[in-house]
Amino acid sequence: MRRDTFLKSMAALVASAGLPLSAQAAANLKMMIPANPGGGWDSTGRALGKALQDAGQVSSVQFENKGGAAGALGLAQFVNASKGDPNALMVMGAVMLGGIITGKPPVSLSQATPIARLTTEYNVFVLPANSPLKDMKDVVEQLKKDPGSVKWGGGSRGSTEHVAAAMIARNAGVDAAKINYVPFRGGGEATAAILGGNVTVGGSGYSEFAQYIASGKMRAIAVTSDQRLPGVKVPTLRELGIDVVIGNWRGVYAPPGITPEQQKVLTDMVTAVFRNKAWIAALESNNWTPALLTGKAFADFVDQEFAMLRAIMVKSGMV
Repeated sequence: MRRDTFLKSMAALVASAGLPLSAQAAANLKMMIPANPGGGWDSTGRALGKALQDAGQVSSVQFENKGGAAGALGLAQFVNASKGDPNALMVMGAVMLGGIITGKPPVSLSQATPIARLTTEYNVFVLPANSPLKDMKDVVEQLKKDPGSVKWGGGSRGSTEHVAAAMIARNAGVDAAKINYVPFRGGGEATAAILGGNVTVGGSGYSEFAQYIASGKMRAIAVTSDQRLPGVKVPTLRELGIDVVIGNWRGVYAPPGITPEQQKVLTDMVTAVFRNKAWIAALESNNWTPALLTGKAFADFVDQEFAMLRAIMVKSGMV
């Protein structure tokens, strides 16, 4: 379903609903955000928590940020400290899969309980406003001359912007293993590095850079979607002759050790949020594409994404 059609239908459903979707809210929900404040996981977790409260699904939400190792540090804490807790969720997504592949941490995502995929967001590549490079063509030409001279800044190793940078290099005939990628622990750190001119080109979800693009502090040069984002006048990589499309999806997991009944309650609770006006507003304001997937379909999707990312990373010399 098209993003705009989904949002309109959900808005109509909310207008006709009137009452909270749950008459009995959990006393308190603990939300693990395995990243530093200011990034995509942080904004997703807080938007979800707000919507869960707004919908009457929970009475309060306690957030905890634990950044590092592409989410592996937060995952380890979540798996060990929240085992069996039916009122706990952890934000995760494609970045965590990439980080697990590249970092090989001792903790495994399979130890936790899949709940739902929430959204997909495409990446945007930007230049600092004062960069001597003008567009993606200039970046690629510089990359061909000297791969190490182009410093890519973004999320953790294995993030979608890291994978996209490697794919751009391969598309240009450059050894992807030679790209100079600088990972940051959170969106705030990456933003500061770009604004300070400490990296050549930066990449992240469009919503994280939108205000800086609008103010002219960053120059958007390409998005990783298959077609232009709604209301965003930035060309796709494919428009520029670079055959790269990759989305950054995000979802939530529960701890290990919960019962199937408790898993269903959490899944129903998160699913109900897609009817809530606060969540619909968050989708619109952040340019997130709704991508709800639950149950076995979500678990299978994660397995498929893991295999696909591993194959891309092996071909690109990232692992």
